Amino acid sequence: MPPRILVLGAGFGGLELCSSLSEALGADVDVTLIDRADAFTFGYSKLDVLFGKAALEDVRLPYRRVLKPGVRFLQESVVSFDPVARRVVTDRGVHTGDHVVVALGADYDLAATPGLSEATEFYSVPGAVRLGGMLAQFKGGRVLIAVASAPFKCPPAPSEAALMMHDHLTQRGLRAGSEITLVLPFKAPVPPSPEMSRALLAAFAERGIRFVPERVLRRVDAGRRVASLDDGQEVPYDLLLGVPAIRAPRLLEESGLVSEGFVPVNPKTLETPFPGVYAVGDCARQGTPKAGVFAEGAARVVAAGLIARLRGGTSDAVHRGTGSCYIEFGAGRIGRVDIDFFSNPAGPVGVYHEPSLALRQDKEEFGSSRRARWFGL
Repeated sequence: MPPRILVLGAGFGGLELCSSLSEALGADVDVTLIDRADAFTFGYSKLDVLFGKAALEDVRLPYRRVLKPGVRFLQESVVSFDPVARRVVTDRGVHTGDHVVVALGADYDLAATPGLSEATEFYSVPGAVRLGGMLAQFKGGRVLIAVASAPFKCPPAPSEAALMMHDHLTQRGLRAGSEITLVLPFKAPVPPSPEMSRALLAAFAERGIRFVPERVLRRVDAGRRVASLDDGQEVPYDLLLGVPAIRAPRLLEESGLVSEGFVPVNPKTLETPFPGVYAVGDCARQGTPKAGVFAEGAARVVAAGLIARLRGGTSDAVHRGTGSCYIEFGAGRIGRVDIDFFSNPAGPVGVYHEPSLALRQDKEEFGSSRRARWFGL
């Protein structure tokens, strides 16, 4: 019987892991990929949906397209996980594996910010669709983009949303009668890259976007349309783009995997304290931001280790904490920052690439290469 590997979650980490295992081992391994959804959506596509640049059906990638030797996809919801027995219970059955990779991402914790569940957020697919409909009817006014906690998913996205909002309102002739405020928990928009942060701050200033650093959204009064920050400041709004707090899925807490909000792992190998169990991506405390590109890099390391082990050898692959983030600056231009979180003893280092139209092709290649690799599209 081929070795059995369970992969819980079909995001960047789970998809890359399955592709790597299949590419190297084919039918010599039995990989089961489990996710409750029926399709994958790149995080950046939610901004395209929000601002009317793409329809949801055009950016959804059905998991039925994951057709790889040695890999099967099951649309099931994980109910519980026993990391000692490596036993997974779903709403449709029970699965056990010789190895289990937890890539379930992080759940949005709307309850952590009173009132946010009655207001609006743009990080989930339904939230982006809902706000897109509201934005199409928006007649201008006070726009507030506010983050509820740190860490949060995709740190550049709120800055991108502010700049894209400026373009959207300008194109509709509504910018002169509108205000845009961005609230971030960081001192700078992209802390690992002072150059990228300076460029974003300059872009905010040029467009009249108010930047409120080192503050978080504490509560929302959706009836009055007032947001309260952690310093007691009240910010009235006409349109709120909230960024929810996140946490590891509760089922992982109940399994005993979670400590201080997320799953602790060996930062080099992504192994958990439980033999044969790994965790990658947003659910794990892997030392990098909660972003898909870092989950993907971690998954490659886990795949290399599993491939070597199943072939009777060892792997020298280690998680390097590197990745590139593309940032929309508006007017069709995209910037990029290449970040290295581990190799510099003094802390993370980001290499800045100034915004250009040429980098849009770079970003499109990033998406198309993964669509082809993971879905055959």
